[in-house]
Amino acid sequence: MVRPAHRRPGQSRKAQYSLFAAYVIAVTGAVAGLLLAVLSVVDPVGFAQLRIASHEVTAPVARATRSAIGSISGIDDAVSAYVGAGSQNRRLRKELAETRRQLVATSSLQEENRQLKALLKLQETDKSAIANGYLLTSTSTSSKRIALLSIGRNLGVEAGQPVRGADGLIGRVLGSGPSVSQVLLITDIDTIVPVRRARDGLPALAYGRGNGDLDVRTLNIANNPFKPGDILLTSGTGGLYPPNIPVAIVARRQNDGALARPLADPAKVDAVSVLRPYTPEDAEAQLLKSAPGAIPEVPKAP
Repeated sequence: MVRPAHRRPGQSRKAQYSLFAAYVIAVTGAVAGLLLAVLSVVDPVGFAQLRIASHEVTAPVARATRSAIGSISGIDDAVSAYVGAGSQNRRLRKELAETRRQLVATSSLQEENRQLKALLKLQETDKSAIANGYLLTSTSTSSKRIALLSIGRNLGVEAGQPVRGADGLIGRVLGSGPSVSQVLLITDIDTIVPVRRARDGLPALAYGRGNGDLDVRTLNIANNPFKPGDILLTSGTGGLYPPNIPVAIVARRQNDGALARPLADPAKVDAVSVLRPYTPEDAEAQLLKSAPGAIPEVPKAP
């Protein structure tokens, strides 16, 4: 038999129980609320104690709820911090790369300015140079001390020409190519430079040791007057090296002379000048021109 579409709640026992329970709960809540209101007026102290007791009962639930909310909030903060840190790291990496590029560019400009200043100082020191260039490389461990010069026959560089830096003598051209040349340094074992002591003109010879230093010996073997700090200059004796170019400084005395260090370190020198080979005739011509009553040279008619 088909069940009627519309039935009253009273016809269902389960519905009746549910309705009755709802009434009981509502009445109980109203009565409890009324009693609490009366208790708060009649006995405020007791009501306060009752409220504290209710808080004690609900405190664990509140703590658990707060902990759960804090954990969720902490997870959210951690995720936000992680995302923010990634973005910040990318920005910092970009700034660091840009700073490095600027530092490299600045260092390059400073090095270029230093080389240009050294070259300008060298040009002012010796205006009779054939050409000016840079030392590209130099040997530092082999007994054969040779440096590579950045200029060659394209600027008139030839074998046998002296090479000097702003601080002193470097060596002489060993061989020249179209655009580069080899320089035999004064520290090479095959190099001998006639020198004189700056303070009194004492003549001596400087020999390359092949290890970056020089042996200095006087012409009088029995006499050893050198002292640490003595400055040695080229004397011009024998030609090739023009006079009065700084060569070395005495480091210490030895049994047969002194040990000296070059004033121009090829490992640190950049700009150099290639000079014309010096000949005694040059000195005689200069003396004749500077002598009193010398007859000035008359230029030839074209």
